[in-house]
Amino acid sequence: MEGKLAKLQTLAQKDKSQAYTSLLLEALAQPNPTAVAQDVHTLVQVVLTQDHVGLVVGRQVLAELVKQLKEGAVKDNELRKQIIKDTLAVAQPRLVSYEEQVNILRFQLADILEAEEEWTEAAKILTGISMDSGQRSLPDEEKLKVNIRVVRLFLEDENSELADIYYKRAALLVDSTKDRETVLSFKLCQARINDYTSRFLEAATRYHELSFTGEIDEEERTFMLSASVTCAVLAPAGPNRSRVLAALCRDERTAQLPSYNILTKMFLDRILRPAEVKEFEATLKPHQLAQVAQSSSDRLAATVADDDEMVTGETVSTRTGPSTVLDRAVLEHNLLASSKIYSNITFYGLGALLDLTPGAAETMARRMIEQGRLKGWIDQVERLIWFEDSKEGQDDAQGKAGGLGDVDLKSEDTGAPYTKRWDQQIRMTAANVEAIVQHLSEKNLVTFTES
Repeated sequence: MEGKLAKLQTLAQKDKSQAYTSLLLEALAQPNPTAVAQDVHTLVQVVLTQDHVGLVVGRQVLAELVKQLKEGAVKDNELRKQIIKDTLAVAQPRLVSYEEQVNILRFQLADILEAEEEWTEAAKILTGISMDSGQRSLPDEEKLKVNIRVVRLFLEDENSELADIYYKRAALLVDSTKDRETVLSFKLCQARINDYTSRFLEAATRYHELSFTGEIDEEERTFMLSASVTCAVLAPAGPNRSRVLAALCRDERTAQLPSYNILTKMFLDRILRPAEVKEFEATLKPHQLAQVAQSSSDRLAATVADDDEMVTGETVSTRTGPSTVLDRAVLEHNLLASSKIYSNITFYGLGALLDLTPGAAETMARRMIEQGRLKGWIDQVERLIWFEDSKEGQDDAQGKAGGLGDVDLKSEDTGAPYTKRWDQQIRMTAANVEAIVQHLSEKNLVTFTES
């Protein structure tokens, strides 16, 4: 190959393009893969780096190599990968001169790596594509497609941090396209990003929306519906999750899913048993079983000795908090479900119910009350958690989920919570007395005289 290249140096400039292209085709046609890789590398090295060849000839020869690789002149994938990697290494220092051809080669290499399920490597190759250079800037729609593909590839290897970076770039460009397929791909990336970053409520909503899209295959729609149920179960307990659970329970398709049982129990605010949780856990992905970090203050509060243990002499749980994302979702749900059963409960009793230390149970209840996801208050002197009647809030959540829209509930502002509770008890007592008197009057057991 070196001898043939030396002879071509003496040719006139107008004849060099045809001569180097013919030599390239001859090198690609060799039966020995090792010889093909070596000869193509030598040829590309000379064409792209030697001044006597010229920029125009270099671009023409590199464009011919791109064309031959695309048309399948090299059948072996490993050989194609080696040729493309060698060519990119030679061309990278001169990227400004050969930007268009280098971008096409990167797309080809990414296709090969993706077919081999080398997701992260394929994504990294695509991130090296020049999109905003002075020579050639890609249209916004093309940039969007590249970023969406990078997000999808990173997510295949569960690299949510890098995927989130390119998702944010795609979000800035999504308005640049009207292509339905691209928009759906972006929405799917949005749902998966929310899923991988533990924003389960948003993920469940987006997955459920996509499960109704007719352009998506039936099998994929079923997968998205199942993913929506999974994310809804893992979402933080509270009114917002109740709306999503209600929407999923109304969807007739969920009855065919393996997770339908846990979905209905959560919607009906029933306590989940360990066996049910274990069965559901087997269907989760690794990121949905991520470990939950616990703050030092929470650990300290959870280890404080409980008076009930000293009084009863019974051994309490040693767990100081949830260990995984699923564990946290189940504990919060069971706490919310217990508020529908009890008017109040001791720290010890709640800890026994949730398999937590009394201090950890109090910490979880306090945090949910602070965030507005649980209605109640804590009496730390008596070591009691009082649950407020949340029927009104529940009806509101289910009413909105049922399609009734926002319900404008007006109530008289009578002051502090204790005052409201006292006034409510007075009204209930007066109503009960009136009902008793009316019943006695109907039986002629009492008579009234006018004064």
